[in-house]
Parts: sequence; C-alpha cells; structure tokens
Amino acid sequence: MKKIIITAFALGLFVSMSFAQMVDQAFFDKAEAFFQAHVENGTFDYAKAKGNMDLESLIQTIETADLNKIEEPSKKAFLINAYNLLVIRQVTDQYPIETVQENGGFFDKNKVTVGGKKYTLTQFEKQELLDVYEDARLHFVLNCAAISCPKIVDFAYQPAQLEEQLNQQTTIALDDPTFLKVMEEKVELSKIFEWYIDDFGGNRLTTLTFVNKYKTEKVDLKSRVGYYTYDWTLNDKAGVKNAGGNNSARYVVSSTIPKGFSEAKIFNNLYTQASGSEGNLTDRSTFFTTLFTYLYGVNNRLNVGFSGRYRRVSNESLPNSALNVFGSIDAGRDRQGLTAIGPQIRYAPFTALQNFSVQSSFLLPVGSELTGSSTQPFIDWNGATWWTQFFNDLSLGSNFSLFTEVDFLWEDIGSAAEGRANRVSTPATVILSYFPNQQTTIYTLAGYSPFWQSDFDYFTQLGLGFKYQFTPNFEVELLATDFDNKFLNSTGGRAYTYNMGVRFNW
Repeated sequence: MKKIIITAFALGLFVSMSFAQMVDQAFFDKAEAFFQAHVENGTFDYAKAKGNMDLESLIQTIETADLNKIEEPSKKAFLINAYNLLVIRQVTDQYPIETVQENGGFFDKNKVTVGGKKYTLTQFEKQELLDVYEDARLHFVLNCAAISCPKIVDFAYQPAQLEEQLNQQTTIALDDPTFLKVMEEKVELSKIFEWYIDDFGGNRLTTLTFVNKYKTEKVDLKSRVGYYTYDWTLNDKAGVKNAGGNNSARYVVSSTIPKGFSEAKIFNNLYTQASGSEGNLTDRSTFFTTLFTYLYGVNNRLNVGFSGRYRRVSNESLPNSALNVFGSIDAGRDRQGLTAIGPQIRYAPFTALQNFSVQSSFLLPVGSELTGSSTQPFIDWNGATWWTQFFNDLSLGSNFSLFTEVDFLWEDIGSAAEGRANRVSTPATVILSYFPNQQTTIYTLAGYSPFWQSDFDYFTQLGLGFKYQFTPNFEVELLATDFDNKFLNSTGGRAYTYNMGVRFNW
C-alpha cells in the first residue's frame, strides 16, 4: 500500500511539472507585442483584444507558471505583467462594459489563477506583490482598467529594465496634473494614496516625502492633502477620447467628503409666482430662501453636520418686481427670519459605488406661527421637516455626466389635531452636465415632485445652470428654472426660480 501511495504521489508530481511552464524571455517579448498592438495614449482597445489568441496564450503561461523557478528580478516583472494581463482578460470576458464595477466582484470576488493557485485580483496584488516587495512604486505600474488609474503603457515590464521602468512610470504619474493636482496650499491626491496610505508611510508627511522623491517639481511638505473622487470609467479606446480629462477633474456632488475635511454650502433660491384667475394675473408672491449646510468627514464614508433655512417672503399686487422681497418689511404682507435648523448626515453605503450617497436632514422649526396668521403671511411650516436625498452620479466619458436625485420629503410633522399638514412628497431630479474644461460645468435640469395627499398636487421644473470652479476649494453656481404646479396650471399663472450657490471646502 505504501508503494502505491508513493507511486501515485510521484506520478502526480510528474504530471503537474509537465504542465507547468517555464517563464523565459519569450513571455516578455510576447507581452510587449500584445501591449504595443492594443494600447494607445493611455487607453486600451478591449474590443480588439476580446478573444485574442495571444492574450489566451499569455494567460495560459500565467496560470501554469512555476513561480518557484523564476529568479528575481524576472519574477517581479512577470507578476506585474501578469496582474495587468489578468485585469485585461477579465474586462474582455465581460466586454462591452462601461466600468469594472458594473457587474460586481471584479477585484474582490472573481477568481484568477496564477502559478496554479486561485486568487481574487486584490489577493494576488497584496499577497504576491505589495506584501512581498513592499515597493510603493508598484501602485503606478499596476493598472485597474479605470480612467483614474495611472495610464496603461504600450510595453511590457522587462527584468533587465525593471528598476528604470518603475522609477520612470512613478515620475510620469506624479508629474501628470490630472493625477496629482497641486494648488497653493493643498495637494489633491489620487484615492490610491488614501486606500494604500500605509505603503506610503502612513501619514501626510511621509506621503508627500514619497511624492517629492519622484516628482520633477516638488510640492511643499507643509501642504494640506485631499483626495479627489476616483473615476472608474473604463479606460477603453472605443469610449474615451481624453482619458482623465475634464470629467475626472471635476467636483462630484454626490460623493462624501474625505476624513478630516469640511464643506460648507450656501444656496440662495428666489421663487416668484404671478397668479390670478382665468389668465388675468393680479398678484405676486415671492420667496427668497437661503439654505446653508455644513458637513465634516468623520471618515471617508460618513459625514456629519447641520443645515438651516433663512427666508424672506413678500406678497403684493401686480405690477411689482420680485426684487421687492429684499425691500423693507410691511407687516401683514412681508416677513423674514431664520425658520428652521437641524442635524444632517451624508453616508456612502457601498464602497463599490463611490458616487452614490444618502443625505438626510431633520429640520426643527425656529419661531412661532410660521404657517401664518391673520396678521402675518406664511413663511414656513410649524412642524419639523425630515428630508432624505438619494444621490447618484454617473460619468459619461470625459466631458459628460448624468446626476440623479430621488428624495423623500416629510414636511410639517406632527399631530393633525394641532394643525400639522404631514405633507409627503417624493421629488425626482435629473441633471445632464457638460464640462467644456476642468473648471466649467454647463447643465440642464428636469424635476418632478408629486405630493401624496388626499388632494393630489405636483410641481415640475426645467432649468439651465452653470458652475465655475475658481479653485478646487471654491465654486460658484447659477441656475434658472421655469416652474409649474397644479394651481398655476389651472389659473394660467407663471412661476420662475433664480438661484445662486457657493461651495467652500477645507
């Protein structure tokens, strides 16, 4: 029996060794030719590579290679190329896709084979590369098939030139102003530096020291550090005209604020409506609302803060100007004041969907008789307001994005016996944005909000907006909309909104 077991073990070892492939210069030459044929200006031709026999041959070598027989630096170069090829192979298996996150599990669930062992891509990257070599330069040569990743190159990493190639690609990435963004007192880094901060020394100073080791123009070591939103759009030659272009550099409304950073917004809305009966417009009502919010990054997925609302109201007979709302207060028809304030949170529930977040605020009324009385007009609700917003932002290539928002809004919460309206609505908004350059956004907006009450009501609005990012820390927004609702529609009335917002972060 013992002889049978030994014989079987020897036979199995012989068979496995027979199938194992040696990694020689032929592998690197074939990989070089493959990358040269499919890479152009930092993008990859996945349509051309789908089903490519050279790719299949390279993958077979990766799967069956005997890693124990590969000497350094050949092993390190082989593993770098292997990772990049396995990412490409997994994309081509799913292609056409817009992002590697589209089907889930790309890095942390789907299995690949390297040297006869099964890994996820994340396991392979950590266990065989990062943990073994402890070389932070690897982050600038491993490609994740996304626009925000360091650009894929049209060559293979070669054992004889590996050190030179690692230094060169690290410098190229850090000199790229779309990858590392230097402002006066702040440096905006790729999320790679945040996700793998321990590989760069574990803190702000060691990270900037690493940057200065390779970057041609050094950064101030006293600079504050931030992390811009990672653009997971596929680095596909067919769909990316300007990889890492205007889209990847923009501020993304739906993303959370990084840990330790703050954001303040002030949004001013001037709503004015002219109404009457049967198209004969006789009255104007104008509301000027300032909504202010502050959020702080507790961590990269949770922000906490507060929001508040200030209002001015004017009700007058036509003809008059909407700007009269800023004039002197006439008791009985005009009113102003801080009307609500309360806590706010924003949370990104899914790590794979960084541009999806949920924001919720609970506004408590400030003042009395806010809904009006015989001597003063309506200015706000007497009860509390619970407002939950679901944000999502989708990049459409280099110069467009589609932003969607769906809300749950419960206003004037309280007992009906005390006169509370308990009005529930579910506003929905779609915004298509165009980025002619890295500072400018031009967008169109469409919104619809049904009010779920016994006497069904709604409002709609269409608008055109403009944003300009003076610095990554300061942005101004202008928006005008045409507004309609059930009341206006039935009386032939008209309504418009004019908006101006500012955003600061630090």
